[in-house]
Amino acid sequence: MIVISDTSGINYLVLIEEIDVLERLYRTVTIPPAVQRELLAPRSPEKVRTWLVSPPDWLHFATPARETMSLVDSALDAGEREAIALAIDLHASLVLIDDSKGRYEAELLHVPQTGTLGVLVMASERSLIDLRSTLSRLRQTSFFVSEKLIQRLLNQHPNL
Repeated sequence: MIVISDTSGINYLVLIEEIDVLERLYRTVTIPPAVQRELLAPRSPEKVRTWLVSPPDWLHFATPARETMSLVDSALDAGEREAIALAIDLHASLVLIDDSKGRYEAELLHVPQTGTLGVLVMASERSLIDLRSTLSRLRQTSFFVSEKLIQRLLNQHPNL
């Protein structure tokens, strides 16, 4: 399974100390150069920058082909564009992306996608995390999610 990630999911999973669920769910995750730059940028949380300085073995790095880059909407940020382009190049099984415009673009290009919440639900379904407490920690970050969506997730998965 080839999984490509944008910046957001890695950022928030590091912040809530659940980054290891990516390895446990997908074995390896690949990021493009723009995502690496965004994660190491001075505005990125120190905890995230520190994590990426010594990346785990399961995190891989790859550059998308220039031709594929032109297929992706330029209104997206560089990390989103490169993640989608790399997913197309590598025929990825999944791209992890939270931005609604990025998810829409991935869908238009027939790239299977999920976001941080989807990763957390899957991890909970596999008994890797407690969904309620993990969502509570996520809400203490700058991750934008409505209370209505949180309640809907908890209602849909009452045993998680």
